[in-house]
Parts: sequence; C-alpha cells; structure tokens
Amino acid sequence: MVGSFRSPDGQMFERDIVRSPGAVAVVPVLFDPEGRASVVLVRQYRPACGQELIEIPAGMRDVPGEPTFETARRELAEEVGLSAQVLEPLARFHPSPGMTDSVTEIYLATGCTSIGRDLQGPEEEFMTELHLPLDDAVTAVTDGTITDAKTVIGVLRAAERLRTTDQGA
Repeated sequence: MVGSFRSPDGQMFERDIVRSPGAVAVVPVLFDPEGRASVVLVRQYRPACGQELIEIPAGMRDVPGEPTFETARRELAEEVGLSAQVLEPLARFHPSPGMTDSVTEIYLATGCTSIGRDLQGPEEEFMTELHLPLDDAVTAVTDGTITDAKTVIGVLRAAERLRTTDQGA
C-alpha cells in the first residue's frame, strides 16, 4: 500500500508500506551426551531471493490471536518435527522498518524431542533439515554463509545465552 506521512518538520511524503501480522522464529538447540550444543536449521528455496537460504524454523503470525509462543511451538513442529520443553524469548526486532511494520520474535527452544514434521506449503515441502554444531553455525554467520537476518540474530543470541548460562550468569 502507498501511504502518506508527515515528517517531523511537517513535510508530507509518500512511501510504499507493507502491513504484516509479524513473524516468529525458533532456534532449536539439541545437546549431545557431552553437553555440546547443536542447532537445527532448514535450507529452503526463497523465490524473492532466487536461491536457497539456511534459516531457523519460522513462520508468519497468520492465526489471529495466537500468542507468539504458540506460533513458535507450531512452527517448530511443522518445519523440523520437534517439541520443546522450554521456549525462552531471545530477541524481538523489526526486520525492515523502512518498508514494513512487521516485528519478528525469536525464541530459544531446549529440551527438544522428536514428534514428526507437518510440512505446510510448497516452500516447506522441499526444505531440507540441517544439524550444525552451534560453533559451526556461528562461524557460518560470521563468514557470510548464513545471511538470513532472523537466523543471524537467532544464532548469535542463542550462542550468547548458552555461553552466559554455562558460566552461571
């Protein structure tokens, strides 16, 4: 939609604005018997980018009135077939405030158990699941392999949260 707006100095201007219900994303973390963390990611084709991207499970807040933590649980089950004992808020951000009012909320999922995937739509039908050690996922962010904004934020915040938790903070 094209909207008219007034700048702080009173000038009128127009911008294309995309209204959005927002999105929710989840960083599912699994631990091996030695306590090493790994992240469950998906690789999926994104038509707007014309390529496959590596992402954390996520989805639009397309169920009216659904709390964000419920959307997170639903997306975690649909995309990677996991249920989490603990969903902890990690971050809330505006992915593109120059063109949309969308807000994305990211959760850390731990205590995950397998429940089977429930893929929805063509994007999910062809996505593949990746398990990366958390340190490797951080490297993939810093070397530019992972470029999706919610995944960059989610992986880095999860690594930070788990590091401070390990240190007793």
